[in-house]
Amino acid sequence: MKAPVLNRKFALEAADRQPDGQGGHEESWGTLGTLWGELKGMTGSDRLRGEAAMSLATFRITVRAAPPNAPSRPVAGQRLREGPRLFSILAVVDRDVEGRWLTCFCREETVR
Repeated sequence: MKAPVLNRKFALEAADRQPDGQGGHEESWGTLGTLWGELKGMTGSDRLRGEAAMSLATFRITVRAAPPNAPSRPVAGQRLREGPRLFSILAVVDRDVEGRWLTCFCREETVR
């Protein structure tokens, strides 16, 4: 298996939910750190959400592995940011049996 080319800089972000005082919550995103990764496109489609046309694309983003429970290890529910682009992490799996790389299966939604 070839080593991935980690030539894209991503910010790993996690949601922080705070009570809004009215029974709901406010969500903000905080940066946990920087990861270098390899971005590979998988599928894409167009959808309508109400009046807005949405472009939906899925990606595999491979990053260097980190130990389980380490703050630098991505998990589902977090997201990766590359400039203005946001990639929601759907699942994370080991890419190789040696545990050197992780593959993040991500979704990017864009309003058209």
